[in-house]
Amino acid sequence: MKLEKAKPFVAVVYIQILYALMSIVAKIALNEGLSPHILVAYRMAVATTIIAPFALFLERKSRPKLTFNILFRISILSLFEPVVEQNLYYKGMKLTTATFTSALCNALPAITFIMACIFKVEKVNIKKRHSQAKLVGTIVAIGGAMLMTFVKGSTIELPWTNKSKGLNGQSHGMNTPKQGDIGRGSVMLVASCFSWSCYIILQANIQNLYQAELSLTALMCFMGTVEATVVALILERHNMSAWNFHNDMRLYASIYGGVVSGLAYYVIGWTAKERGPVFVSAFNPLSMVMVAILSSIVFFEEMYVGRVAGSVIIVIGIYLVLWGKSKDRKKGTLPSKGECPETVVKIDEDNIIPSPDKKNIAPKSDQLTSPKAATDQSHESV
Repeated sequence: MKLEKAKPFVAVVYIQILYALMSIVAKIALNEGLSPHILVAYRMAVATTIIAPFALFLERKSRPKLTFNILFRISILSLFEPVVEQNLYYKGMKLTTATFTSALCNALPAITFIMACIFKVEKVNIKKRHSQAKLVGTIVAIGGAMLMTFVKGSTIELPWTNKSKGLNGQSHGMNTPKQGDIGRGSVMLVASCFSWSCYIILQANIQNLYQAELSLTALMCFMGTVEATVVALILERHNMSAWNFHNDMRLYASIYGGVVSGLAYYVIGWTAKERGPVFVSAFNPLSMVMVAILSSIVFFEEMYVGRVAGSVIIVIGIYLVLWGKSKDRKKGTLPSKGECPETVVKIDEDNIIPSPDKKNIAPKSDQLTSPKAATDQSHESV
C-alpha cells in the first residue's frame, strides 16, 4: 500500500529529472554550435516518430474525420507551440544559461494568468481570497523575474566551483554570458512564455473539435516538424552545413529531446490522473534546483545572490497562483465550456493536452496526450 502511494511522487520526480537533464544536454549542444532552430526541427521529428504509431494503432477506430478547417487550426496552434515558443526558448537559453532559463520560465503560470485575463477567459473576483492570491502571486512572480534579469549581486561560492574548468572542459569565462546577452535572452524567454500562453488559451477550441488525443498530439507534432523545418531552412539558408550531424552531443540532444517528449506525455498523464494537475505543477521548481546544481558542475556556472533571490521569489509567486487555482477547483469556479478551463496547467482535468518542453503540464487520461508541449523541462521548456 505504501508503495502504491509513493508511485506518483516517484513518477513526478522522475519526469523532473528528465527535464533537468534535457536542459543540460540542450545547453551543451547549443554551446557546441547546434542551431536552436535546427534543434527544434529535429526534436519534433523524433517526437512525431514516437507518437504517430501509437495514434495510428490505438485510435484507428475512434479517430474523427479530419477536415481542412481543423487541420488549419492545428497548424496555427502548432505555430505557437512548439515552433515559436521552442525557437525563442532555445535561442534565449543559448544567450544565457541553463539555470537562468529554467528559473525564468517558472513564471509561465503567472504569464498565462495575465493573458487569460486579457482575453477574458479567466474570471477574477477581487473579493475572494483565492483570486487575491492569484493576483498577488502573479505580481510577485513578475517581480522575481525582473530581479533575476537586472540584479546580479555577489557570487555564491560552491565547493565544486573552485576548479578551473567544468566537466565539459570549458572555463568559467566561457560560460559567463554578457549582461547584454542576459537582457536579450530574457526578452526571448519571456516572449516564449507568452507564445506558450497563447497555445494554452487557444487549444481548448481545437480539442472540442477534434476529440482524439493521440491523433491530435501526432498531428501537432507533425505540423510542428514541418513548420519548424521551414523556419530553420529560412534562418539557416546561408549555413546549410548546420544540418549535418555527427556522433556528438548535437545528435544526442535532438534524439533525447524527442524521446523525453514521448515519455513525459504518458508519465505526466498517469500522475495527473492519480493526484491531479496541481500536484504535478507543484514539483516544477525541483527541476530548476537540479539544473542549477548540474550547471554549476558541468558548465562551471557561478551562482549570484540576486538571481537566486529572484528564483526564490518566482517560486513563491507561482505557489500562490497554484494555491488560488486549487481553490478554484474546490469551489467549482472554473470557466465554463468554451472558455479557457485552466491557466496553470494546460486545460481542465477531463481533457488536458501537454506540450513537449514545459513542465507544468498535466494530461488527464492514461493515454499519451497532446503537446508542448514536452518538456529539455525546463522553458527546457517535453
